[in-house]
Amino acid sequence: MWKAVVTAAVAFALLLCRSSSLDNGLARTPPMGWLAWERFRCNVDCVDDPYNCISERLFMQMADRLAEDGWKELGYNYINIDDCWMSMDRDEQGNLYANKTRFPNGIKKLADYVHSKGLKLGIYLDFGTHTCGGYPGSIKYLQKDAETIAGWGIDMLKMDGCYANVSDMSWGYPDMEMYMNKTGRPILFSCSWPAYAGGIKVDYSVLGKHCNAWRNYDDIQDSWDSVTHIIDWFGDNQDVLAPAAGPGHWNDPDMLIVGDYSLSYEESKAQMAMWAILAAPLFMSNDLRSISPEARTILMNKEVIRISQDSLGMQGRRVIKEHGIEVWTRVIENKAFPSYAVVFLNRRDDGMPYKYSLTLDKIGFEYDMGYELSEVFSGQHYGHYDLKRVLTLHINPSGVVMIYAVPMS
Repeated sequence: MWKAVVTAAVAFALLLCRSSSLDNGLARTPPMGWLAWERFRCNVDCVDDPYNCISERLFMQMADRLAEDGWKELGYNYINIDDCWMSMDRDEQGNLYANKTRFPNGIKKLADYVHSKGLKLGIYLDFGTHTCGGYPGSIKYLQKDAETIAGWGIDMLKMDGCYANVSDMSWGYPDMEMYMNKTGRPILFSCSWPAYAGGIKVDYSVLGKHCNAWRNYDDIQDSWDSVTHIIDWFGDNQDVLAPAAGPGHWNDPDMLIVGDYSLSYEESKAQMAMWAILAAPLFMSNDLRSISPEARTILMNKEVIRISQDSLGMQGRRVIKEHGIEVWTRVIENKAFPSYAVVFLNRRDDGMPYKYSLTLDKIGFEYDMGYELSEVFSGQHYGHYDLKRVLTLHINPSGVVMIYAVPMS
């Protein structure tokens, strides 16, 4: 009888641990940095392609660029390893270790190097039996792997969900969060649970108790179609997604592909603007060693970053969809007396800018004395607009106009 009581008490205590809110103090604004996957994938050929293969050299070079080229000062402070960094087997004690050819000094030394630059290092694990690239998974080793990465000095974990049963994720991701918390090391936790569970078929109130950010939808690819599919999905499901976002817990539409191969200048501005409106993590996946000046300017735009990093943390919403134009708004700075960020997104494929007009009351602005408007990318000042004054914009094809609106005092 006494043994049964003790067992029940222990089980109840563990349940309380699992259900307690995530309390690592991290990601109070959407995290920012650089992530390898979209640009460098699972390239492990360091013989024929040493410049681009997944190796300690690649991550050290990207850390150098973040630290020395002005990115760190703007908030881009995570360097994140994705899949294919591991050896194909665990060691005799069941520990993960890095591929010894491509990471000859090990992950701890790489973390020390990244930290010496004033940056943070993120790493990748998979909840299932194997990673998406076929490397060892963590499902039977959650505590051991949490202790391993904490011992290496890891600052962020992206945990994928390949080769796992979705039904197991409801206990697996909370368990991993619990084990990481027990290490005493603050580790930002990015979960892939919703993406494998159908995006909106999870309880986001539970998810926010265990994860700092989560992937909801398909992996981004290097194409404008991929970007717009993600934008559409976030708009179509915003009533579920927007309330789930906030300081410490964010919806993640995946990486910024600005500076890669496919996006035009206008499309690059559009992705950056939309990710800021969505209060999304800003993880670039590009080659910082050779990024173009145009892409650099977009990604380093201080006003867009300021909107992204607004401490109120409210995710924006699509408020108009008509004639191939979408209007998205985000409340920033003060919920009771808000300023707004507004993106006018042109989904048309006309051969010229589209003329679009509206009044501010049509998009939910309410302050009778009106607002001062300015364009975020160009810096153009539009002046004072009351709620009924018509605002007319010319929006480039596949482009945006991004407005910052401040209420008149």
